[in-house]
Amino acid sequence: MDALKARLFEANAIGMAIAVLDWDQQCNMPHGGGAARAEHVGVLSKLAHESVVSDETQRALEAAEREVDPNTVDGACVRLTRRGLDMETKLPGDFVAEKARASAQAHETWVKARTADDFEAFRPTMEKMVEIARQEAEYLGYKDHIYDALTDKYEEGATKKFWDGMFDQIRQPLTDLVAEIGKKPAPNDAFLTGNWDEAKQREFSLKLMEAIGFDMERGRLDVAAHPFCTNFSVGDVRLTTRFQEFLPTSIFGTLHEAGHGMYEQGSPMEWDRLPVAGGVSLGFHESQSRTWENIVGRSKAFWKFFYPQLQQTLTQFQSISMDDFYRSVNKVEPSLIRVEADELTYNLHILIRFELECEMLEGTLAVKDLPAAWNEKYEKYLGITPPNDKDGCMQDVHWSAALMGYFPTYSMGNILSYQIWSELEKSVGDTNALMEKGEFKPILDWLIDNMYQHGQRFQPQVLLQKLCGGGLDAQPYLNGMTKKYSEIYGL
Repeated sequence: MDALKARLFEANAIGMAIAVLDWDQQCNMPHGGGAARAEHVGVLSKLAHESVVSDETQRALEAAEREVDPNTVDGACVRLTRRGLDMETKLPGDFVAEKARASAQAHETWVKARTADDFEAFRPTMEKMVEIARQEAEYLGYKDHIYDALTDKYEEGATKKFWDGMFDQIRQPLTDLVAEIGKKPAPNDAFLTGNWDEAKQREFSLKLMEAIGFDMERGRLDVAAHPFCTNFSVGDVRLTTRFQEFLPTSIFGTLHEAGHGMYEQGSPMEWDRLPVAGGVSLGFHESQSRTWENIVGRSKAFWKFFYPQLQQTLTQFQSISMDDFYRSVNKVEPSLIRVEADELTYNLHILIRFELECEMLEGTLAVKDLPAAWNEKYEKYLGITPPNDKDGCMQDVHWSAALMGYFPTYSMGNILSYQIWSELEKSVGDTNALMEKGEFKPILDWLIDNMYQHGQRFQPQVLLQKLCGGGLDAQPYLNGMTKKYSEIYGL
């Protein structure tokens, strides 16, 4: 086991060097550095791959498998290493390096093309990334559908069939609720858009992060074109946000990424640099970002405490009542941008991406036809048509990195957030009373004790069983949505 850990620490060091370069590319690097950065990450990715699949790692892993109790933390490290190794050994080193180079180059192309609203400039790159995703799926192998090979990387055991079943649970109830809300007068949220002082937005964002429990001694906040959370150790977790004319972008984007960050900070320090540290899956990770963004951050109790502070920071809000603000940040309205979508319509944005990914991977949708297909699905599911590709099929960063199979975990996170919250309330009690007083520690402590501190020790479905006593269940989410929005809209 000691020999295996030495190999894991080496691979981790290379992986974290790549992560630092990626963070720097998205936060600080000038566009002119793109070509060289692509070569850097290509070389390092191949080194990390070779370290993992080396004969030394194979021998150490086989010996450790005979040596450790599978029910211990070391046993979990062995299981996770075996899962990772089985995937890595199916991927040729040259392919790993090429994918890393192509992704780094594609990110720069995406940023420029999106800024210019020029899909044709991005199309050759997108075609290449889809082909890379197809190649990876073929290397990894699958039984039923090409999507299965890719989505299992992000949510262990998930398949296209699993995601189809999940969407079947929520599609009609959400569509019906959105239609019912659409008959009611919509809140006027015009006051949320303005020329906000960026320094004051940052000041307020930092205040929120620290109040809910993000440890600034082990983290920081920067700006990126597409907000994300990354970490280089349990003691170094980086968040990014963006400041725009629509104020909720920074407020709720920051809370969202802080949820990811606190999950990462919750692993025991002694697990640092081992595969057992960190969030157990992307679905679970997203459940925490959505918990802190939506269940906590969009609650009336939260704003009863923080709204006076927002009014002090941005004096434009002194003439706006807290109730009007609360209703406006919970406005349900079909919109173009996924990351700014309300809780109800958000899953429809994910469904669109899921269907398009499957079609592109199957080859039934050519990349050249993606803008038209995207617009058609937005009209079908949301009743709106994007006026351009910048706010249409080029709005997300994921496809520029060949991240296909990733999007459905966002909807899983929405469902899990309410499922886990319903268990939390049984122990913590009146969460609204706590939040009205700005007391978030009991909430975070429960999450750390019952979820965060377990890292990846248990497989996702085992952890869900421990937390909630069963598998994925959409009913708490649907109940939460119905209750909240019935009160807001007087249904």
